[in-house]
Amino acid sequence: MRSDRLDLVRGVPGFMPADEGIALHEAGLEAAAVGPLLEIGSWCGTSAVYLGDAAEHAGTVLFCVDHHRGSEENQSGWEHHDPSLVDARTGRIDTLPRFRRTIEEAGLEATVVAVVGESTVVAAHWQTRLGMVFVDGGHGREPAHADYESWAPLVSAGGLLAIHDVFENPKEGGRPPYEIWRRAIKSGNFEPMDRAGCRSLRVLRRIADGC
Repeated sequence: MRSDRLDLVRGVPGFMPADEGIALHEAGLEAAAVGPLLEIGSWCGTSAVYLGDAAEHAGTVLFCVDHHRGSEENQSGWEHHDPSLVDARTGRIDTLPRFRRTIEEAGLEATVVAVVGESTVVAAHWQTRLGMVFVDGGHGREPAHADYESWAPLVSAGGLLAIHDVFENPKEGGRPPYEIWRRAIKSGNFEPMDRAGCRSLRVLRRIADGC
């Protein structure tokens, strides 16, 4: 991965440690041979730089699906609230300007395509098969399972499904990402790739159609 982009992501607000980002980048390089990449939940663009660099290298694109209003845990009064990302005019979280700035500074505007909207609404009208889906949107039970149900079927055979914040120990984090990881394995359509996992990042390969 380009060193200037590694330097850039260190200063971008986000929740992805560098080692997980590198693991995601490596998975993206592999998945890009199958088809375009797509992430659910972009925040300010950290993961988009890791995956965008991989997509650029492979000559494909990365779609970034996010409503840019933040998840429940990002709202005022919650643990991961960042007042600097609040639109002074509306009083609402708005990460889109920071995301666009990150992608511009990374030199990835020709590779990273922002899709602004609710994940499930976008998925309902999506037709392009994908080499990777990276699930890192809302971590509540309803949004996490909805993202899985909406997007996992769109991963091409041989493509990858990546899930962030998967913690087997309930004391370390919320359950929904872990639940959808287990659900993907039990479906029989995905097999886990332990070598691609790093801390809370889990990657699975699609081995069958249907979901």
